[in-house]
Amino acid sequence: MTVHMEKTLPLFMETIRKIKSYEEALGVLYWDLRTGAPRKGMDARSEAIGNLSGDMFKLQTSEELGANLADLERPEAFAQLSEIEQRLVTETRKDYDRSVKIPPKLYQEYVVLAAQSENKWEEAKANNDYAAFQPYLEKVIDYTQQFIDLWGAKATRYDTLLDQYEPGMTTAELDRVFGGLREQLVPLVSAIAESPHKPDTSFLQQTFSKAAQKDYSLFILGQMGYDFEAGRLDESVHPFATGLNPGDVRITTRYLENDVTSALFGTIHEGGHALYEQNIMSELIGTPLCTGTSMGIHESQSRFWENVIGRSKPFWERYYADLQQRFPGQLTVPVDSFYSATNVVEPSLIRIEADELTYNLHIIIRYEIEKLIFNGGAKASELPEIWNAKYKEYLGVEPASNAEGVLQDVHWSGGMFGYFPSYSLGNMYAAQIADTMERELPDFWSLVGRGELHPIKDWLTERIYKYGKLRTPSELINAVTGKSLDSSYLVRYLENKYKQIYKL
Repeated sequence: MTVHMEKTLPLFMETIRKIKSYEEALGVLYWDLRTGAPRKGMDARSEAIGNLSGDMFKLQTSEELGANLADLERPEAFAQLSEIEQRLVTETRKDYDRSVKIPPKLYQEYVVLAAQSENKWEEAKANNDYAAFQPYLEKVIDYTQQFIDLWGAKATRYDTLLDQYEPGMTTAELDRVFGGLREQLVPLVSAIAESPHKPDTSFLQQTFSKAAQKDYSLFILGQMGYDFEAGRLDESVHPFATGLNPGDVRITTRYLENDVTSALFGTIHEGGHALYEQNIMSELIGTPLCTGTSMGIHESQSRFWENVIGRSKPFWERYYADLQQRFPGQLTVPVDSFYSATNVVEPSLIRIEADELTYNLHIIIRYEIEKLIFNGGAKASELPEIWNAKYKEYLGVEPASNAEGVLQDVHWSGGMFGYFPSYSLGNMYAAQIADTMERELPDFWSLVGRGELHPIKDWLTERIYKYGKLRTPSELINAVTGKSLDSSYLVRYLENKYKQIYKL
């Protein structure tokens, strides 16, 4: 059969660009929903999101798209495609095969539910009312279980969900990686707990102006190279980034008057996500490749900027004076004291405010609970008790309320099961990438100490950002570092840093 490329390829490209347009419109609606849309309009907005998502889903599963894919996959046709076009076909095929197994009505119902569930989660968290949120979570879990049945479970049911965020990742691999990480870090955490050299954090127990925090957040984003003509900073209950296209990448943060570091590091974290999305090559705009290649790689960028750069001593030797100026008379301790205080290691309840070292335990807890839900049949009604028990076991702390426990994260309300492991994978990728960068940019830390962050952003753009989803996670990490993912880089980075701070 002859493939008429002059007809088939334009039809294929037209469809995927139309799908991308729907995604962008839905992204704006979602951003608005999370950043101050009137509460009385939220149910109607959820329905609108559901209707548009339903229309997009019909395009994603249309017979025409399936036929175009089949034609372009024929060897004689595929060989004529450019590298970008070939990758578009393979990625679209993967999405098509997953989506076509879901009845459109079921998908639309789920999208409406997810939007409503996130609204209810926000209320429930504010009111510490898990009982009000539980019925929504039960439904989200039920729909997700139905999707797994339709997709077909992999080695385990949870593996099916992991693959959506980190292609090829399995529970067997995560059990191995997380087990090894826990084994290597626990002795370091114990040694730190016994060290008499504890950083003083008392000076952070003050009230810090939200307006001044916002001013500093905007300043630091500019220093990182965030393009404000291609984005904006807003406030939300849970910080997030929305990449509509490289010319419109919006981020949010959360300002707490009693914690100047929450918005500070939250903003840098989301800024890392945004730099990735703002610097994808223009050739990928309007296609499904115009995004990060996986959530693990995406999180590597947010964690790199937040922790490797933002929590480093050279960074604060340059930027501490700017922070002091915005809070006159409040931050009077030396820069070394501020650096140590913002890197203090202590068990905590809130994931997004956890230190680098214990952060991975927060992720492992969520990973194990998600496995219990999908591989072990745990019910939504059991989750608060399971959550609290694991926090006591792993971190020695117990939430006093569900608001600081099982309700603290937005992810489950929107059905993002399988996402959490990406954060720890991101830490591992970030440490491995940083090791390579230190060797390829010999003056790396001098650049940070002088506040010259743009060469670092340019290095990342050339090796990671510009490719979007053109390369797989494994292709990317191998191309950048010459090796596949290796957790030893993260362990070495953490040991070097915290042995110095705690004089071990």
